[in-house]
Amino acid sequence: MTRMVLSTRITQMLGIQYPVIQGAMAWIATGALAGAVSEAGGLGIIGAGTADAQWLKREIDVVRRITDKPFGVNLVLVSPHVDDNVELLLRERVPVVTTGAGSPGKYIPRFKECGTKVIPVVASVALAKRLVRLGADAVIAEGMESGGHVGEMTTMCLVPMVVDAVEVPVIAAGGIADGRGLAAALALGAEGVQMGTRFICAEECPAHPLYKERVLKAGDRDTEVCGVVTGHPVRAIRNKFVRHYLACERSGMPAEELERLGAGKYPAAALGGDVENGSVLAGQVVGLVDRIQPAAEIVAEVVRDAQRVLRRLGGLA
Repeated sequence: MTRMVLSTRITQMLGIQYPVIQGAMAWIATGALAGAVSEAGGLGIIGAGTADAQWLKREIDVVRRITDKPFGVNLVLVSPHVDDNVELLLRERVPVVTTGAGSPGKYIPRFKECGTKVIPVVASVALAKRLVRLGADAVIAEGMESGGHVGEMTTMCLVPMVVDAVEVPVIAAGGIADGRGLAAALALGAEGVQMGTRFICAEECPAHPLYKERVLKAGDRDTEVCGVVTGHPVRAIRNKFVRHYLACERSGMPAEELERLGAGKYPAAALGGDVENGSVLAGQVVGLVDRIQPAAEIVAEVVRDAQRVLRRLGGLA
């Protein structure tokens, strides 16, 4: 079999074979999933979420039992355990750290000292420029099509603007689930993609079977954005909980009460399988996810299809 090649500054910087990064989905982006993606030639990411350092250490150990290839950890910077988790990542010399929900500026010098690459998620040009000035090695430009917490700009608009604004490599995220999405991101100037929703249906992902089933059955118009009033909007698949939440938003329920209403609803669905009364986070691209596959098969398929698209487009020039 011919070895597939798709080299960019991101693959060279991170020491990976393919410019495919697995999204850091809290609770379900575990060491097993991250290890499988990294072993397949992409970059697997453990989603630390609000977990403590003990949990994170176990997941790092799982990755290292699966593969000796590079992997990453995503830090949610508002987590109460973030400082302990940073110390753990420094001790473990984790190759890549992605960040969200805040600025990693105060941690970047220490990560650089131990050779860790720092890649924040950004939803605007201004934030991308600020974090690059602070020393970010690359940025993930994530559009509002993504699942979970979302910004205001679409991926199609955001990515080329960020590419034009910074010198570091840009990774595109939001609304990408196949090789066509990877090829499109490269055309926009990105040098890699991050995919979350597609990897929910990886065999190695520990999401509840009912959660995966809901993702597989969802169509193109089945997601909604909730939580705009709270200032922390999220995209989820429409269900009983989402309809109730949106009705509460429209009724003028205060933000504090809305925050309490949504608390714990994501793990209730993702781990507990309550896909009617929980929050089934997924991106708009959910309609393209139609089967459960090994993570390695997902990575290979995305890269192969992207190469096919790029060859076809090359013939049009």
